[in-house]
Amino acid sequence: MKGQFNAITAQGRTDPNQNTGTSIHVCNIKAADDLESSNTSFKTYLGRPWKEYSRTVYMQSFMDSLIDPAGWKDWNGSFALSTLYYAEYDNNGPGSNTSNRVTWPGYHVINATDAANFTVSSFLLGNDWLPPTGVSFNETLI
Repeated sequence: MKGQFNAITAQGRTDPNQNTGTSIHVCNIKAADDLESSNTSFKTYLGRPWKEYSRTVYMQSFMDSLIDPAGWKDWNGSFALSTLYYAEYDNNGPGSNTSNRVTWPGYHVINATDAANFTVSSFLLGNDWLPPTGVSFNETLI
């Protein structure tokens, strides 16, 4: 279908005071083996805004070549481009180069101090509730 694309996230924060969002940390972002040969058929983006205050952060993750150099996709023209918060920190791999990323007011390449706010321990208070689940996690930046 013409114009079709993949967006990994479409976060829906509706209030700038909500402490919500999507934090992707120490992940491998790549096509499944059975889809790898079709990587170039459709563009793939890290995300697009669903609601006005969409917030998504990628940190210390591997991004394969399927990620479009722009990184992020608008949803409806200029909708939410100045109110969203999209950020990247210390990612690696062929799709992680931020030099050709979007230039929206709400897009940021952040430092370790800012990234620490989006870790499991800070953003999710995961140390309070994750240990009893047995799920492994990185509580801080690696």
